[in-house]
Amino acid sequence: MNKMRNAALAGAMAMIWALPAQAEQLIYGFQAEQLEYRLGDDEDTFVWDFDALIGTDELKLVWRSEGERVQGAGGFETLENQLRLQFPVSTFFDAVVGVQANTPDGLPDRYNAVLGLKGLAPQWFEIDADLYLSDNSFFRFEGEYEAMLTNRLVLTPSLEMTLPLQDDPIYNQAAGGVTLEAGLRLSYDLIDRAVSPYVGVNYERSYGGTADMIRAAGDENGAFSVVFGTRLMF
Repeated sequence: MNKMRNAALAGAMAMIWALPAQAEQLIYGFQAEQLEYRLGDDEDTFVWDFDALIGTDELKLVWRSEGERVQGAGGFETLENQLRLQFPVSTFFDAVVGVQANTPDGLPDRYNAVLGLKGLAPQWFEIDADLYLSDNSFFRFEGEYEAMLTNRLVLTPSLEMTLPLQDDPIYNQAAGGVTLEAGLRLSYDLIDRAVSPYVGVNYERSYGGTADMIRAAGDENGAFSVVFGTRLMF
């Protein structure tokens, strides 16, 4: 009896010790929202936007990378990397704190602190709203919606808005001069949601003082491109 009681006690203790471990189970993943080639009127560009994460349901460390490499030019037109801590503040939203490094070729580096919210708004719109704080602060809002046309065919409209809060003439950014980027992509879930090739269109244009700076620099304001690529999720 004593042996059986001791064995039962040992088993119960093992289950108690296992509960916190299960509650704080380590999770990790990789998600590329955009991994695509853009065919434009004047130039072709390779573009990526991905998150890699590790952590728990209560706290995640996220590496976010976004960039554009103009084909034939041999340089990064844009290049951003972020380290973000993400933790829940409600059922559908996580708060974000982190740092961002903006290091494109041919321009001075910029570094920002990041504060934001990421999650699902009503009607299942995915949003990411971030405030970037430094001597060249700006606000960025990203939103997208996945419309299931069939079990595998998905139409995804997206919108990104960047609002400079301070003038940054070197980057052709004027306070209040909004830059909008809108896209529409049709994807097919080839291997569940892990691999989803897509085709679509993308358009980007700046307004206000930012548009004035772009024209003064001799650059064209407004870029339309046809895109093809794939989404990845592991």
